[in-house]
Parts: sequence; structure tokens; C-alpha cells
Amino acid sequence: MKKILFFSLFLMMFSTSFVKAQYTMHKMIHVGYAYQNQSFGEVGGRLLFLKTDDVIYRIGASALMGVANSEFAIMPKFQGDILINFERNVDLYHSYYFLAGAEVTTKYAAPKIGVTLFGLIDLTAGYAFPIDKKGINGKELKGLNINFTLNIPLVLLRDLTKK
Repeated sequence: MKKILFFSLFLMMFSTSFVKAQYTMHKMIHVGYAYQNQSFGEVGGRLLFLKTDDVIYRIGASALMGVANSEFAIMPKFQGDILINFERNVDLYHSYYFLAGAEVTTKYAAPKIGVTLFGLIDLTAGYAFPIDKKGINGKELKGLNINFTLNIPLVLLRDLTKK
């Protein structure tokens, strides 16, 4: 499993060097809440790629932190999303995007769909399929998956600290 995680991280970092020439890349940090048969807090980073603002691609990695069976647990999570809005030249309609994606941890894989407001606030739902039958602290993670996330562009943080 460590080899798969290392290869995924290497592929994510390596692929960004090819994409920069064609797409604009923005770095973001995100915090949120994830429900996956347990409640988890989430903290991580994302890379956002866009050529136009109609279709946006995001990849990211984060840590899910929570209590499972009365024991604190931390679990890595990798995710990829596509944000879609085909309304052109209408700013008001571009405030929301439909989102489709998937997330993978060491314990489950979950396809998801949802909406995002300005690409900053995400609300997604999906269904998780267990990878590891032992689960986390003896609790198997499968079934309904709900995520609420706040994305903060690093450019915004940089601009706020300069004042």
C-alpha cells in the first residue's frame, strides 16, 4: 500500500510540470467535515487546473482526523474532481459548478457528486466501497459519504497578509 501511495504522490507532482504550459494552476488549502460511517475533520491541499472557467480540474491530498471506536485516528485521503459549468459570458450563473469526482483512502474508495459555490465551498455526497475489511480501529468504513469543504486559495492568503 505504501508503494501505491508513493507512486500516486509522485505521479501527482510529476504531472503538474506538464500541465503548467497549457493550464493555469492555483494552489489551495482546504478544511472541512467528512462523514463516512464516522465523523472526521479534514485538512489538506489542492491544486486547481483551468484553461477556461467552464471546466476545472482539481487534485488534492488531505488528512482525515476523528474518533473511531473511542480511539483517535488519522487517515490519508487522495482525491480528484471535475467542476463543470457550461454557461458562458454570464457571471451570475458561473457562481456554481457541478462537481464529480472520487476519493481514495487506505480504508475505502468513494465516487462522489455535488455542487460548489465559486469553487470555494463544496457540498458532495457519494457511496464508499471498503478496501480494508478491518476498517479503522475495528470499524469498517462503507456506505454513505458526505463532505462539506471550504477551499482557501493561497493567493488570497498572500494578499491578506501583505496589507
